Amino acid sequence: MHVVLIASSRFPLAEPFAGGLESLTWNLALGLRSRGAEVTVFAGSGSDPRLGARELATRPLELSDTARRDVAMPAASWLTEHHAYLQLMLELQRRDDVDVVHNNSLHHLPVAMSAAAAAPMVTTLHTPPTPWLEPAIAIAGDPRSRYVAVSEHTRAAWRHAVGSEVVPNGVDVGRWTPGPGGNALAWVGRLVPEKAPHLAIDAARAAGRPLRLAGPVGDPGYVRTMVLPRLGDDVELLGHLGTDDLVTLFGTSAATLVTPVWDEPYGLVAAESLACGTPVVAFDRGGLGEFVRPAVGRLVPGGDVVAAAAAVPEAVALSRTACRDHAVRACSVDRMVEDYLKVYGAMLPLRGAA
Repeated sequence: MHVVLIASSRFPLAEPFAGGLESLTWNLALGLRSRGAEVTVFAGSGSDPRLGARELATRPLELSDTARRDVAMPAASWLTEHHAYLQLMLELQRRDDVDVVHNNSLHHLPVAMSAAAAAPMVTTLHTPPTPWLEPAIAIAGDPRSRYVAVSEHTRAAWRHAVGSEVVPNGVDVGRWTPGPGGNALAWVGRLVPEKAPHLAIDAARAAGRPLRLAGPVGDPGYVRTMVLPRLGDDVELLGHLGTDDLVTLFGTSAATLVTPVWDEPYGLVAAESLACGTPVVAFDRGGLGEFVRPAVGRLVPGGDVVAAAAAVPEAVALSRTACRDHAVRACSVDRMVEDYLKVYGAMLPLRGAA
């Protein structure tokens, strides 16, 4: 089977990952190859050399002076991204060596042009509906296309626009390994308002536990006003860590706080923590409740710092072995890859049927 994986053009498939989409696509590429599939990856510049990814980039943007004087001209970065995906889809229209195209980008063009490709396309819905992607699905009208949501919550969010099946995200439980625990709490994610690390700081202080935070700065203004003033001897900001350092962080923590103030499509950080044997205290938003069970964590109402702090002692008392075992059963990359292979297999008869 020859699978083409389409990733985002904005971020490389390389550690430290920009987010869950990049982690999923990287793990999926390696997992499919380990099972004998031929995989071609299209991704952003700087991706892991092991993937042999082809860069999603357009030829130099050559515009006439007249075109550049157009007052309605969008940003050059928007044009470059648009034409990168356009070139890719035109290439896939001409190729007859591909069995399945798996679209993990958030761009509208692969979906809108799916019918033009010789191979059928499956698109993973990583986010809630967006004003670009939602109408592209309606416009495409490709009967061969399939859609997969990363959680039941995400499937429900898209139900008005398209039917989908669920393949939950997965983590490499051979790499995310259990640790001994510790006294401090952990928080990991992009430092942006919707992830609300400032509420994790408040909850940790209320629980009387030190906190270590890690992640890329996604919103400098938010970090400057809401996060940095809260730091102190009991709260440490570690920066954007790679997987090995995150495994150490989770494995030496008593519990992980997950504090979204938006509906998480899945909640990969919680799965990573559980794989390291570390229980979770999470705001009950989005797909988190689908795998954060009472035996491995505590869910509290979204935004409720007091409830999160009160749940910390209960979570810390949970079995780290049970957390690890649950992650292996329910949250592993192996399970995710096998699920996607089943999706691809069902699509093979549609090849060339456009």
